[in-house]
Formats: sequence, structure tokens, C-alpha cells
Amino acid sequence: MDEIPWFEYDEDDLDIAQRAFVDVLAVRAGSWQVDPLDTVVLPSAHTFNSQLIVYLDIGDAQRNRGILTVGAHFDGSVVRGGQLHNQDFTIQETASEFVFETTGDAANLASRTAEWFEGVLARPLVRSEWHHKGRMYAVRYEYTDTGRGVSEGFEDAAAPYPLRKRLAADRVIRGKGRINQRELGQPDVIAHVRGVRSNQ
Repeated sequence: MDEIPWFEYDEDDLDIAQRAFVDVLAVRAGSWQVDPLDTVVLPSAHTFNSQLIVYLDIGDAQRNRGILTVGAHFDGSVVRGGQLHNQDFTIQETASEFVFETTGDAANLASRTAEWFEGVLARPLVRSEWHHKGRMYAVRYEYTDTGRGVSEGFEDAAAPYPLRKRLAADRVIRGKGRINQRELGQPDVIAHVRGVRSNQ
């Protein structure tokens, strides 16, 4: 069975500079702790800004859940990277800690982009879980180096009734707002997901 390459692409979809850029990334990605299927190339003919987009889906393999999409837009001489919207792949400027920009030739830009991806992958990411009657009702993924949350979820039906009642009174549940972690108290589980383990 053939191995799936990292940042797989059809040669006819990319020009020489784009192939050079992606080829460097693919070689570097071979040492990353990611599934090749989580590395994606969007040819410039199929993107909203006519730029090549490369991205990486960061997930929680234990929970089979996507957490974050990070990627870079390449126009031949400039690369802009950051957290991407997971449907239209625009750079989310509000997530400024992920944003990066650099200029140069394709090989140089690819090397710097690979370093940026590696830096994101090395950051300590944890999953906090809250349980009630043996079921998880809330989850939050965050980087422990900054405390920044990147993904969260809340299952109203599994939560303790007094908490549901309080959150409903505050109009927080059912998409009316974000749940403040302080409202939930200490998590029942904190699990390391990826990156360098931080001292907690």
C-alpha cells in the first residue's frame, strides 16, 4: 500500500515556485507528529484570493475531534500565515498570536513557514473536561503557555441541572454566548493533547 505524502498535490495544479514551496514543506512535515491527511494544499486556481494556500488541521486523536486550522497563503514572494477559518480558509486576524508574514524566494519562504508550523505544533495544548454522571458535558482546549482557548463545547443535556438552570437564566446556553470557565468550576480531567508539556 502506498504511503500518503504530506501536502499532497497534483503537479498540473501548481507552478514551479509553488511546487518548490510545497516540496520543502512536505519534506519538513515528515518529522512532525501529524497525519499526512491533515496537511492540505489548495491550488491558487481554487482559492478566493488566487494564492496558494497550505494548511494543517490540528486535532485531538484521542477524542477524534478537530481543534484548530492553521495555514499560510503564498503569492510567490510573500507568505502570510495564521489561524484559518475552517471553511473559507481566510486568516483570522483576531487570533493575532498565530499571524506571521515574511518575504523572499520560494525555498526560503517554505523553510520559514515550516518553522512557523513547527512552533505552533510545539506549543503546549491541553483538553479540560467537566463530567456529570459519567458523561462529559463541557470541554475546552487551550494553550497553557498563554491560557488562550482555541475550541470548546458544551452539551446542555448532559450538564448538571442547577448549572443548566443558572446558565439559561444568564442566557449563555444555546448559542446566546460563551460559557465562562469560572462558571463550571475546576475541570474533572486535564489531558495533554500535544506540544511541549508545561509544568502545571
